[in-house]
Amino acid sequence: MKKICVITGTRAEYGLLKPLIKRINEDEELELQLIATGMHLSPEFGLTYKEIELDGFTIDEKIEMLLSSDTPIGISKSMGLAVIGFADAYERLSPDMIVVLGDRYEIFAAASAATVARIPIAHLHGGETTEGVLDEAFRHSITKMSYLHFASTEEYRKRMIQLGESPDRVFCVGAIGIENIKRLKLLDKNQLEEDLKFEFGDRNALVTFHPVTLEESTSKEQFQELLNALDRFIDLKIIFTKSNSDTDGRIINSMIDKYVEKNKNRAVSFTSMGQLRYLSAMRNVDLVIGNSSSGIIEAPSFNIPTINIGDRQKGRLQGETVINCKPLGIEIYEAIELGLSDSFKENIKNSENPYGNGRVTEKILSILKAFLDREIELKKIFYDL
Repeated sequence: MKKICVITGTRAEYGLLKPLIKRINEDEELELQLIATGMHLSPEFGLTYKEIELDGFTIDEKIEMLLSSDTPIGISKSMGLAVIGFADAYERLSPDMIVVLGDRYEIFAAASAATVARIPIAHLHGGETTEGVLDEAFRHSITKMSYLHFASTEEYRKRMIQLGESPDRVFCVGAIGIENIKRLKLLDKNQLEEDLKFEFGDRNALVTFHPVTLEESTSKEQFQELLNALDRFIDLKIIFTKSNSDTDGRIINSMIDKYVEKNKNRAVSFTSMGQLRYLSAMRNVDLVIGNSSSGIIEAPSFNIPTINIGDRQKGRLQGETVINCKPLGIEIYEAIELGLSDSFKENIKNSENPYGNGRVTEKILSILKAFLDREIELKKIFYDL
């Protein structure tokens, strides 16, 4: 049996990978290996490795890497610890291939160690651009270290070929997150209210805001501008999902706690909602606000507006449901006003999601098995256009 090792470091990433993990685990020709790292192992971020175990999966390795610091120095040191941990784990597990998703620094560390160990890498969501974050550089670096590539759109597939990847190893399969929307039995509003212990109002928003790591010391200022705009919508009920472990993430989370404490009648926050509750919330709110990729990739499948703030997602392919604005209170306010308007909702009610319509894991699994059935040679040639 061929051993496929799936690596996950965040709650959101695991939620996206879950259907693929399930298919690998059920395949009689494959052996699933799971490595949990990063925020999964942190009490501060909810010890979300427990969600993986509750789903019935065995975690083969837990790689501790997160220092109690979100400064540039702390993150660099965390990356160093991660490379050491992954090197040891690969030696013990001896996988035939590793599967990674996205662009975070723990995934960059995982890919670096796998490259040195000469383990083929399959990478999901390469070729994309997010000009406001360090992840932009990590993602393209992971692409150059990877052997198989699964792009979410044809545009991103072409970009990876432009980076020198051979076209016969770059596949456009769509965004895996949309498959969860199609497959999961999402909670209705009553079920969700009971689960979240939160009563919805006439107008509701799901807010997720992450640090913009390529801008110097702006996280606090930008998020305060967002809170100032939200204060002007006194009838808007708000569900916050907390920030990740990037630089200044703790500042944002502290501000969320203080805001919820002052607005208990209309706001609630969660360190981790899990994929089912998060997507259910997305389906039942009136709009999504922040700078998360989920507002760009998943939210359009529900035909609801996304208020995309600042440059964090700049460069990503966007559908008609996305309203972009600068991280200034007045612009955020005007964007929310537009998103809540009947005219805008009418215009997007039949819009299509540019990231596909699901059915992704079946394509990925068949490609993985096809390549594992042959002798995989290390990449030797830069493919020139």
